[in-house]
Amino acid sequence: MKTINFDLELTSEKYYKETELKFKENKKNITFQLRGNNKYYYASQCALFEKNLIKYGYNFHVRKENVANKGLYFNKYNISLGHPFGADLKRFQSKEEMLGFVIGYNEAIYNKIS
Repeated sequence: MKTINFDLELTSEKYYKETELKFKENKKNITFQLRGNNKYYYASQCALFEKNLIKYGYNFHVRKENVANKGLYFNKYNISLGHPFGADLKRFQSKEEMLGFVIGYNEAIYNKIS
């Protein structure tokens, strides 16, 4: 019984560490604080949004190549290209609106290819 509990604790700790590493990787270009249980979801959605823009593009101003080379930054009121004060991809009234846009874009891409 102790062996099972010990193995479960090790597995749980390993999963937690992997989850935190993935979160930190996904959050590297998010310039505002994410909190709560949804922080992992929001960070992964932002990372997926960037991958989708690299694959499918956004508009004629923000081409796939620019996103791939410069990357995106997710600020509280905008998404910018290259660095936090770079050219705006889109502006928002709040971070909730920005995250809703990101999730909606990802869902639209998913539904289009499904």
